[in-house]
Amino acid sequence: MRLFAALIATTLSTTSAFAPLLGVQRSLAFSASRSILSSTKIQMTALTQDELKKMVGYKAVDDYVTSGMVVGLGTGSTAYFAVERLGQLLKSGELSDIVAIPTSIRTKEQAESLEIPLVTLDTHSKLDVAIDGADEVDPDLNLVKGGGGALLREKMVEVCADKFIVIVDESKLCEGLGPGFPVPVEITPFCHEHTLRTVGELPSCVGVCKPVLRMGSSSNNHVDGDEIAVTDNGNYIVDLHFNAAIKDAPKMAEEIKNTVGVVDHGLFCGLTTAVIIAGSDGISVKKA
Repeated sequence: MRLFAALIATTLSTTSAFAPLLGVQRSLAFSASRSILSSTKIQMTALTQDELKKMVGYKAVDDYVTSGMVVGLGTGSTAYFAVERLGQLLKSGELSDIVAIPTSIRTKEQAESLEIPLVTLDTHSKLDVAIDGADEVDPDLNLVKGGGGALLREKMVEVCADKFIVIVDESKLCEGLGPGFPVPVEITPFCHEHTLRTVGELPSCVGVCKPVLRMGSSSNNHVDGDEIAVTDNGNYIVDLHFNAAIKDAPKMAEEIKNTVGVVDHGLFCGLTTAVIIAGSDGISVKKA
């Protein structure tokens, strides 16, 4: 109940415009647990996507992080709230002796601003938990990640974690990966056009996807500039736009990874411990 007692109170206080619409009094956030649970569905239907992201980000930290842990910090609009929550609990003293490993420069800067102690995989190769968002989640809990361009560092950190907790709103759930969100592939700048073509001609990709070089900012897959997007690692990104669901995500992941010139890709298969999902019916957890 710590999530609902603290987080819903914060959410309602910062979104008072919703209260008249629902007839929900602010004191509800401080009522008994049963009252909070019975009103959860009403409240969830009124929340914006960012507020849903905040709820799952806070819940992941509340439920899976304890003092003394090494924590992997993801990158993106949902992971942002998990980092925020970790900073809050460290500042309040509810958590202590935590060190964290960020998966991007953006996350590193946010963590530093919250005075979260940071380390790297060079000194801490074993993590207790990593928390991150996802761009798509299929029924087998395979993921597409990397819309924000941090896929390599995310994967390097998250494969080292005993538990990998994925936080999403229900819009990220799908029956099959691919059509709903392009799959990013990080490649070396050297002969990048050759590598782009090679990936597009792989058996799992040919005829079902169009490889597109990411332009502008590496932090999104929209064309927002004339220059080639460059990742934190100095590489390029090819986004694979699919016209049909990926039939065998693990097989495709293997084919792409084995391609010379590919650094890594945004298919995260077999890594997920649990997915925390925020939707109109409340928060649910799906475990592997």
